[in-house]
Amino acid sequence: MIRPLNPSVKQPALSDKAAKYDRLSPLKSACRSPSLRLNPTAWAKLLYLRDLGDTEVGGFGISAADDLLYIEEIQLVRQSCDMASVAFDDESVADFFDRQIDAGRTMSQAGRIWLHTHPGSSPQPSRTDEETFARVFGHSDWAIMFILARHGQSYARLQFNVGPGGGMEIPVEVDYRKAFQASDHAAWDDEYAANVEIQQWMPMFDESRLLEPAGGDRRLLRDQAEDLDFWWNYDEPGGFLPQTKERQANVEF
Repeated sequence: MIRPLNPSVKQPALSDKAAKYDRLSPLKSACRSPSLRLNPTAWAKLLYLRDLGDTEVGGFGISAADDLLYIEEIQLVRQSCDMASVAFDDESVADFFDRQIDAGRTMSQAGRIWLHTHPGSSPQPSRTDEETFARVFGHSDWAIMFILARHGQSYARLQFNVGPGGGMEIPVEVDYRKAFQASDHAAWDDEYAANVEIQQWMPMFDESRLLEPAGGDRRLLRDQAEDLDFWWNYDEPGGFLPQTKERQANVEF
């Protein structure tokens, strides 16, 4: 049984041109209707890690050798996290790749799916997400950016960087058809504690860049606010607006 997580995303079809590149041959089995599928244990781990703190948290999806769009495991690397970003430690990433190669995995299995969480309600990638994805994965033949938001909404984009290039948003599903292991909260707690460093983050707003439309409603300019995923959690009736420097001390998180 397969349970879709973002059913509003229609199943796209890749062009014949994209399918003929040999470097993408492991994806051909799914190229007519690609979707990102997670082992139930991997999905449970991602949900658990997301809810351990109030910041973003990120890692790598490890794929099956014969099905690169099927995530069998999720692993963290050392990282510094706050409400709006995740920064991986370069040495830890290199060590992670070394361990995967020693375990007999290829980079296509262990180094193509970047996943992270958003503490807000929106899974849409921020400007920082897009810049990171382009900078880190722009030289890979293909890569996936997967984002899971606080209330279960998800976003996944499959990006091609060979031939004509291009990208597409793809569905995300939990695949129960294969055997999977039980959850291991103790091990996940240890992995989180060993890898995640929480940074205290308080956005400081420039009073001069605040807008004051008719009615006195104060809002940030979009180019200042678009990376602040935290505020999206409060973009609802009754939610509070970003505060100025003078009022930050009274903001409760």
